[in-house]
Amino acid sequence: MRRRQAVAAVLLAAFTFTACAKKEAPAPVAAPETPKAKPFQVALLTPGPISDAGWNAGAYEGLKAIEKELGATISHVQVGSPSEYEEQFRAYASKGYALCFGHGFEFQDSAAVVAKEFPKTVFITTSGSKVGPNQAPIVFELEQAAYLAGLVAGRMTKTAKAGMVGGKEIPSIASTFLAFEAGFKAGNPGGKATAVYTGSFEDVAGAKAATLALADQKADFIFHNADAAALGVFKAATERGIYAFGSNKNQNDLAPSVLASAVIDMTHAYVEAARLVKDGRFDGKPIRYGLSSKVISFVINPALAGKIPAPVLSEVERTTKEIEDGRVIVPRGNF
Repeated sequence: MRRRQAVAAVLLAAFTFTACAKKEAPAPVAAPETPKAKPFQVALLTPGPISDAGWNAGAYEGLKAIEKELGATISHVQVGSPSEYEEQFRAYASKGYALCFGHGFEFQDSAAVVAKEFPKTVFITTSGSKVGPNQAPIVFELEQAAYLAGLVAGRMTKTAKAGMVGGKEIPSIASTFLAFEAGFKAGNPGGKATAVYTGSFEDVAGAKAATLALADQKADFIFHNADAAALGVFKAATERGIYAFGSNKNQNDLAPSVLASAVIDMTHAYVEAARLVKDGRFDGKPIRYGLSSKVISFVINPALAGKIPAPVLSEVERTTKEIEDGRVIVPRGNF
């Protein structure tokens, strides 16, 4: 009996020792967690609604493409005054956004102020000339396509008169009108192109009234750079049986009066600019796009192509190549 008790005691001691040994074994060291990458955040400020089927809509499409192609977290806000420009730029930069787009010439001064306060955020304006370590413009040379529109109008006009309707009179808009007028006079040396500014990019009624007034002055071709107000231009042109040109986006389907459009492929430009920032390759230099880049193009409405004489179509094709290789220099404003 005592022998059995002794054996039991030995077994119990061995079990206890083993259990204690197991409890005292060091816990495995957990592998360090990989730090999460900071999200690539991109913001867009537009001066008008992204429903305008033109300038602002193109920018928003570019922003959405950045989200899809670069995996960015995006945000958009419509702003109306320079004080709001600074406020919104500052709000995004303080939240750690890597890139802020200001869509238009009018944003460059505000971007320059805020860029100095937030050196880790890049500010890109679509137009302008101001540059810095973390600021630069995308320069869309839409003037080259506007020149071709003017050339077509000059060759086809029956009255030797054309009109141009703009929203606010800012250098980037005036520059496209300068180019359209040059093209018009190249096609009709005795012709006259008259510019009218309504003071608003959203006043559809005002743009329509301005276009009707130009038609009353015998203008039979109208070029616009009026953003959302372009719908008024197209309505008036359709009513008067004259031709209009789209601008900034392909607007050929918006009205039966749109003969062709001066187009910017903003999606491509926005994604490429954002990629420079994301990859750490942004260098503070202007990013330029003309006809040779294919970001700028002159797109004839296929439904109305038969209305354009074959010699004019050939001249447009030839002039496009001459602009691309530098043989024809299209005038543009000094800004």
